[in-house]
Amino acid sequence: MTQQQDLAGKVVLVTGASRGIGYAAALEAARRGAHVVAVARTVGGLEELDDEIQDLGSSATLVPLDLRDGDAIDRLGAAIFERWGALDGLVANAGQLGILSPLPHVKPEDFDKVFAINVTANYRLLRATDLLLRQSAAGRAVFVSSSSARSARPFWGLYAASKAAVDAMAKSYAGEVAQTKLRVNVFYPGAVRTAMRAKAMPGEDPATLPSPADIAPRLIDMLSPDLTENGRLFDLATGKFEDI
Repeated sequence: MTQQQDLAGKVVLVTGASRGIGYAAALEAARRGAHVVAVARTVGGLEELDDEIQDLGSSATLVPLDLRDGDAIDRLGAAIFERWGALDGLVANAGQLGILSPLPHVKPEDFDKVFAINVTANYRLLRATDLLLRQSAAGRAVFVSSSSARSARPFWGLYAASKAAVDAMAKSYAGEVAQTKLRVNVFYPGAVRTAMRAKAMPGEDPATLPSPADIAPRLIDMLSPDLTENGRLFDLATGKFEDI
């Protein structure tokens, strides 16, 4: 897939865009010509992103929003419809690690918080953007997940369960839109130099890991109009698509 202006004239929504993978993905989409709808809670990070996007000669719409607010997500969908009438790309990236703990020790409020961001918010995004993505000439949705969904290591049960739910939801949705122009896939970034990774692996040397900017091109490749995969998983560790 060409990485040179393959998203020119497209509108791309990125969640968790104020830092980490979301920030780098938003910047990469803008570099390829997209107008980026950048969603995050942190206003300062969004403003820094906007400055960088403008320096690239592209543009962004900043949306300070808590993804636990489903009604606000609905309003965002309505606003995108009123302004553009369609959405060309969705990067559902925002996520929370939660607590690494034996499952019986996880507090109900911690469980609910992780599922609210990692699962429920993505359902609300689908609900709010489904028609918009179908209206695009080449709608693309990609859900940033994790191999933890498969490994389900001890003490990672909360995060793993939430990401397994994301994978299942994306696979089911992909089947539902299989006869349309919309393509829906999952992206496993692997170990990346982010704040979430540092929290999970405090003794790890971050210099040994790729940066979000290093992996962003492969993530944004999944928004290309040339992409034909649907209901598939791209694992950056192997560099290949596989079945979810």
